[in-house]
Amino acid sequence: MHRLTRKLFKLLIIKAFISVFLLTGCNPTKKTLNSSLKNNLLESSFHGLVIIDADTRKEIYGHNGNKYFTPASNTKIVTFFTSLKLLPKNIPTLKYAVANDTLFIQGTGDPSWFHPYFKDSTAIQWLKNQNTIALYTNNHNESRYGPGWAWEDYDAYFSAEKSTLPLYGNVATISNNEGLKVSPEHFKNQTTVKDTTIKREEFHNKFYIAPTEQDTLEVPYVTSDSLTRKLLASAIGKKVVLTQHFPEHGEHTVYGIETDSIFKRMLFTSDNFLAEQLLLTASGIISDTLSTKKAIDFMLENHLDDLEQPPRWVDGSGLSRYNLFTPKSFVQILQKLYREIPEERLFSIFPMWGPDSTVDQWEDPTTERFLFAKSGSVGNNYNLSGYIKTKSGKLLIFSFMNNHFRMPSMEIREIMYSTLKNLHENY
Repeated sequence: MHRLTRKLFKLLIIKAFISVFLLTGCNPTKKTLNSSLKNNLLESSFHGLVIIDADTRKEIYGHNGNKYFTPASNTKIVTFFTSLKLLPKNIPTLKYAVANDTLFIQGTGDPSWFHPYFKDSTAIQWLKNQNTIALYTNNHNESRYGPGWAWEDYDAYFSAEKSTLPLYGNVATISNNEGLKVSPEHFKNQTTVKDTTIKREEFHNKFYIAPTEQDTLEVPYVTSDSLTRKLLASAIGKKVVLTQHFPEHGEHTVYGIETDSIFKRMLFTSDNFLAEQLLLTASGIISDTLSTKKAIDFMLENHLDDLEQPPRWVDGSGLSRYNLFTPKSFVQILQKLYREIPEERLFSIFPMWGPDSTVDQWEDPTTERFLFAKSGSVGNNYNLSGYIKTKSGKLLIFSFMNNHFRMPSMEIREIMYSTLKNLHENY
């Protein structure tokens, strides 16, 4: 009996040694990934890669997984998770209360009102049937920009201002193909056809479009309470007054379009404005004050309190370079998403990604679609985090982050795609 026990013990030791051996130097997956990360193009930059099995949660590969990176638009993955946890199926679009025959209203941050893509008019149509309307705008503690945003982007489409009741996506849509067209019409008399390098004066709503411009421009406008009142009154055809108070009791909510449609657009086009406004709207569920920081603090203290490396998280879009996340944190958040959302719904919202970035139709004719991931780029940084479907039927979760490179980002993307495609085919 003693001899048999010793024999079993030896067998267990040998088996354990073989397992460790396979998981280290001789593991072909690990050797291939190590080889990819030793690519000459990556030598002078900082990169990290973490891959886990979605079902077993076992880590398949880890390199710099606990190091902090500038995430850029990968931050929108966290905004997506926040919105899923806090927002209902249809977005809260307006809050109101009635007192002394006056309808008091306040915005919720809903970005879809007359948005160039959604063109939602749910709240507008509802307001057309009301009488005396008083607009309350002091339900926030936000600056128009997030911390660390680049000031020189003020006239760029991706840098629209944040506000509690955004209209038209907080941009003026301008074209000059068959005569000058501006939406909203309010800005037409403030738009000039002129050759200039800027699309708007920095502090004023004075817009420019070149006479040879063929594209339709989306130029952020400078928001203000008085402008919001004017645009709203014009849209509903009724007088709107600004008010300094909102009734304490009897508050109700009007709901708008389905949030999934906003999530999908936000992730697919990496829309910074939608991301920022979603975080504001989510904060309104947990507080009477619309506040990006309140939403972030709530998530970090509750649904993200188990992250191994607590992030520095300051905005919803990732425009700020103050944000810092680790690859492992993104993998953990993606795991939460996979665990909480049916796969069919998740992959109908999460974008596909190919070597040329986000794609509407799968572009690689040599293989079936296998990569659902959100990219994030800002000067000298490119990151990608999401899901890989393998030929063997497994689902992998990964975060591949690259910071501080000097070569064209296309070269980085090609390395990333070939690495992930190899996993799809061979794992």
